[in-house]
Amino acid sequence: MNQAAEAPDARTQLASVVFAIILIDPAGIVREANPAAEELLGSSAVRLVGRGLFDILLIADPRIAEALRSTDGQMIARGLAIEVARRERRVNLTCSPVAGDPGWRVVTLSETGQEDEDRDAERIELRAPTVLAHEIKNPLAAIRGASQLLTRRATARDRPLTQLIATEVDRIAQLVDRMQQLGSAATVVSSPCNLHEAIRNAVGTVRTSRGNDVEIVEEFDPSLPPVLADRAALEQILINLIANACDAGGEVASPRVVVRTRFTGGLVFNAIRLGKVTRLPIEVSVIDTGPGIDPALREHVFEPFVSSKPQGQGLGLALVRKLVRDMGGRIAHERDDRAGLTLFRINLPVAPKGDEK
Repeated sequence: MNQAAEAPDARTQLASVVFAIILIDPAGIVREANPAAEELLGSSAVRLVGRGLFDILLIADPRIAEALRSTDGQMIARGLAIEVARRERRVNLTCSPVAGDPGWRVVTLSETGQEDEDRDAERIELRAPTVLAHEIKNPLAAIRGASQLLTRRATARDRPLTQLIATEVDRIAQLVDRMQQLGSAATVVSSPCNLHEAIRNAVGTVRTSRGNDVEIVEEFDPSLPPVLADRAALEQILINLIANACDAGGEVASPRVVVRTRFTGGLVFNAIRLGKVTRLPIEVSVIDTGPGIDPALREHVFEPFVSSKPQGQGLGLALVRKLVRDMGGRIAHERDDRAGLTLFRINLPVAPKGDEK
């Protein structure tokens, strides 16, 4: 008769949890922090333990902060604004008392968007542009054909008007194509990919299209292993983010865009994909010195048709998020107002050992 396998110890279990878990004592001092907490708080457990929770993070809502200090009961706060290491984040927070140990509490933190519980809602959200695009294409084709007939019959005085119709129809058709791409359910085929080659190709494309009006700086960790990604999709993602960063920098003197890569040193993000935990230790950040996205739009920056640009369509970042998620990765946006920086961070899985492509 087979013996039951021995269960992992509590510390190993905590280290495997995808959300940040912090144990605080009755005085509000951190006594334990799992690897996810190290990543979210930007510090190792050795440095976190022994410090007060409110010395590590600042909570914008004073009511939540006071409740967290004083309550002995359970508490849940969603979409809570906090400041960690001088950076603003928005998280979901829970606080639970430890049974049998008065004053001791377990606090969990997860960045909004880290969970995939909204995937069904997102699929519905992305399906709408596809349906709309399909319904628009047929009348667009008819209008385009009619404008061509009118151009042949129009006088020289009226021909610019018919040409304007054709130009605007083509512009709308391009928008429709992007809407269909956003709602596409095409399978992404990921394989080992050299991240730095993909970045350099993307940077080259952006520089070719706009010149050298913005300084683009590469800060690479040369020791990074290949990532698991769709090479074409990854380059499309990077071109979009780098071009957006250059556009944002155009509003300031001496604009600068930094593309940075790093291995998170064991402090990894996790994403729940297809019922399993995926480790995402490879990080690429696109950082610009522009004024940042309108604060009113920051929480909706990856939603379709949301844009801070006067002529923006609001599809670029929505498509970026879709492509990143289709590859099993994660993307987040941050604004560091003190440093005057806007950051888009992508986390990707390491490719299994094999040939690099």
